[in-house]
Amino acid sequence: MAMSGLISNRNFGSFVTSGNSYRSQKDLSLQRGGISVSGAPVTQYGGWIVKVPLSRCQNAMHSHIVSSLEERLSKQIQTFDNKREIFSPLSRQSSCCSNFKLKACKRRHSYLSSAPFSSSYIEQFGLSKRKHRQPEVGKANKFRLCYKSEEYEFAEPNIDKLKSTEVTGEAILLEGNLHQISPWWQQFPKRWVIVLLCFTAFLLCNMDRVNMSIAILPMSQEFNWNSATVGLIQSSFFWGYLLTQIVGGIWADKVGGKLVLGFGVIWWSIATVLTPVAAKLGLPYLLVMRAFMGIGEGVAMPAMNNILSKWIPVSERSRSLALVYSGMYLGSVTGLAFSPFLIHKFGWPSVFYSFGSLGSIWFALWSRKAYSTPKDDPDLGAEEKRLILGGSVSKEPVTVIPWKLILSKAPVWALIISHFCHNWGTFILLTWMPTYYNQVLKFNLTESGLLCVLPWLTMAIFANIGGWIADTLVSKGLSITTVRKIMQSIGFLGPAFFLTQLSHVRTPAMAVLCMACSQGCDAFSQSGLYSNHQDIGPRYAGVLLGLSNTAGVLAGVFGTAATGYILQRGSWNDVFKVSVVLYLIGTLVWNIFSTGEKILD
Repeated sequence: MAMSGLISNRNFGSFVTSGNSYRSQKDLSLQRGGISVSGAPVTQYGGWIVKVPLSRCQNAMHSHIVSSLEERLSKQIQTFDNKREIFSPLSRQSSCCSNFKLKACKRRHSYLSSAPFSSSYIEQFGLSKRKHRQPEVGKANKFRLCYKSEEYEFAEPNIDKLKSTEVTGEAILLEGNLHQISPWWQQFPKRWVIVLLCFTAFLLCNMDRVNMSIAILPMSQEFNWNSATVGLIQSSFFWGYLLTQIVGGIWADKVGGKLVLGFGVIWWSIATVLTPVAAKLGLPYLLVMRAFMGIGEGVAMPAMNNILSKWIPVSERSRSLALVYSGMYLGSVTGLAFSPFLIHKFGWPSVFYSFGSLGSIWFALWSRKAYSTPKDDPDLGAEEKRLILGGSVSKEPVTVIPWKLILSKAPVWALIISHFCHNWGTFILLTWMPTYYNQVLKFNLTESGLLCVLPWLTMAIFANIGGWIADTLVSKGLSITTVRKIMQSIGFLGPAFFLTQLSHVRTPAMAVLCMACSQGCDAFSQSGLYSNHQDIGPRYAGVLLGLSNTAGVLAGVFGTAATGYILQRGSWNDVFKVSVVLYLIGTLVWNIFSTGEKILD
């Protein structure tokens, strides 16, 4: 049986020999930083419990033996720690746990070591090997290892010789840490496991959201929907999404992000699977089902913000949030890339069935691996826990939300207004981009889906680049306020510039390039306003994100619906001009009123 069945990979226990090992009047205890002889039967040495019972001996012989054992055990344990060899109960030659017999004053004694005495060592101290044979490994189970040991005796004519007997060594897990090589997935920081699970949740979030932007094209042909009806269907998602932003933030701050995010994923996955059924029943049923889907996805961002505020120190805040939000962009990439093929092969309902079913797999992993706070995780290492709790905020649960205090702060309103301006342009591109490619650039359904991938892929890449840049600037001593303003200014002015260029391009390739550059600049917002909630009020991160994202959702509702009406009476240039104006307003408000300092405690 592998040693991993016996020893924890994180809190590696120590070993105590028992069975036929008996106590005596004197025991050898090895301690980190020094070696001493004491009467205690068991003593810890660097995560080891070393027990060396000795019998009544002459003082000279006793000191001689103890001194040699101290030196030998200290060297062998130090060698084990330095090399970090893997402990294997079945391998004597690879730092195995071995018992040895010492014959002294006619009594049988044993000690714990990582390797046998060398022959030169035995000869040096007057030890002779009377009988030599390789240890016979007996039965090994989770907590007990039976084997036969080698036998050593003193070359002293006055000491009786005893026959070797079978010894049972019993491993007992005690408190302590012993360095060993573990599989990479066990050494991976637990806080980044949480980040990756949140990343995957947001990947599924946008996969389930953008599939409608592709499926709406064949659905509108089948059900004879005009542009206004399509805009109504696209915006119905935001009705439910709007309802649960603040509620989800309050819920997450009070009961923890794990429960809330898990609920959201299961809820929106079920709604996704039921979307084709609702569409065939009629338009009202479809609108309700899309609103239901929005309810589930509405709690995702506040819950994620809450859980990361507990797990991630400030030095890693930008890059962790950037990675999670890049999951949304890669979700758009995945949804837009695979939806056309699924529709072509199996029909438009297959998109909803296949994407929606993935939520159950994620939920199983989330339930098993995630915890709302580091204190709730029993497997979290002590060193990582110190890093998280030392560089993060107070983890006391929120009982009362200070609404008056929150809404009286100018930086909070800067967040709300900037989020509205940002999401107007982002949601228009998210929901209407395939239609733009199909109607203006004359791409077919498959080409529309594939070319929509490029802008979102650009966002996924540049979001992580922006996160690393922001954290690096903070680590170099630049103030958090300055970093947030720089990153968000790029997130506003970049898209504004490239959207103004769309009216001047003459080829589809240049139009796609402008879209990609616009979205790439937009991704720097993840290290700007999207990181600012944890800066100004980390204890209320869920509520703050719920507030600002409510404004962002309103932008999605009005912007998506308004785009349909604008297209009936105007052109795509008019749609882009509205977005550019809002980007400029957001830039001014953000740079005047925002801050990176904590204003809520």
